[in-house]
Amino acid sequence: MVKHLKIGLLGLGVVGSGVVQVIAKNSEKIFSTTGIKLEVVKALVRAKEEKQALASEYGFSLVHDSEDIMNDPEIDIVVEVMGKIEPAKTFISAALNKGKHVVSANKDLIAQYGNELVALAQQNGCYFYYEASVAGGIPILRTLVTSFLADEITEIFGIVNGTTNYMLTQMVKHHLSYEDSLKQAQKLGFAESDPTNDVDGIDAAYKAVILTRFAFQQDLGMNDFTIQGIREMDLADLELAQRLGYEVKLIARIKNSITGVYADVAPKLIPQHHPLASVSDELNGVFVKSKGIGESMFYGPGAGSLPTATSVVNDLAVIAQRTNQDLPTTPFIEYKKQVNLQKKANVTGRFYLALKAQTKAQIAKMMEILAKAELGLELVEQKQTNASRFVYLTKSITLAQRDEVVAELTKAAIQVTQTMEILEE
Repeated sequence: MVKHLKIGLLGLGVVGSGVVQVIAKNSEKIFSTTGIKLEVVKALVRAKEEKQALASEYGFSLVHDSEDIMNDPEIDIVVEVMGKIEPAKTFISAALNKGKHVVSANKDLIAQYGNELVALAQQNGCYFYYEASVAGGIPILRTLVTSFLADEITEIFGIVNGTTNYMLTQMVKHHLSYEDSLKQAQKLGFAESDPTNDVDGIDAAYKAVILTRFAFQQDLGMNDFTIQGIREMDLADLELAQRLGYEVKLIARIKNSITGVYADVAPKLIPQHHPLASVSDELNGVFVKSKGIGESMFYGPGAGSLPTATSVVNDLAVIAQRTNQDLPTTPFIEYKKQVNLQKKANVTGRFYLALKAQTKAQIAKMMEILAKAELGLELVEQKQTNASRFVYLTKSITLAQRDEVVAELTKAAIQVTQTMEILEE
């Protein structure tokens, strides 16, 4: 007799539809590997959402009330692909309390309420997996759990937001302004009508929270991050960076040392020969440094129907395999280490510093502040238009030094138009 795991979908949009297709296409392969047949039986949709053709093609029913899924004793797994915090959190909690395993792709929810949901899953003896919550189709989370089990990760950084990467790529490729690149991204569906989470670095920070749990077993909060987006990015800075041998990317970075963890999301200058520099458009790339393996990179689509759906179905296949082997429902990852944050006075780096001064008096004051700060500056551009623009590269300084000089310049009414860390080898 063939064993089945029956699935209820919460959401039947781009990713939900992809989940249905991936299960159907790979059903035999999953069965031959796990000994279990995965079967979508119900999908929750909005009342006026027309999905009947898809439901008829793949043989499942549509429901408009989540209780039709939660109270169905035949449904073993709930897949949440709705996005946003609510009602997804309420639905997932209800499913776990009913003893149903859950798979989610919801990075906002996992980053903010992962602890609560993981604990609830354990209380109810359920699996709760969320591989697709970071970097879409790149299997980075389970790789960190399994392939680095005998290794010590020291740093993880990468491009984990496809929207901003697409925008930065288009700006330099087609000489577009920030505003024009955003409009193009919105037109193509890469950016939401309200792009705040993407362009202000919030989406990338959510993913960095999750990566920190998997790489360093520490549970950082959003307030533990320095978060800077690309909203103030100027084409002139991107083009100058290229002339200097760099590409600008929005990077989520977490670095561990004996003095603690430092995490930030910000635009950074990447050397053009570095593998991440060639990650373009909506693609993602995650770079891992570890003591044993050294350097490794994981590259692929960070979003999209089939890539994200494939990560979701991989989680389902793992649940099927473990269920058939009657293995205990251990959490995806246990992050029990006490959070140990590194102080800015202990974090060093080189920086790209772009300034504007309106008058000769401001220029003189700017020179005085910079000389006093002893940043070891290299002037790489000086232009005079309506205002005088100066761009410098610093020597290696602490973040505390950087913040102090930026505060002094701002206090003197000197415009700091851009500060970006230079990632070295």
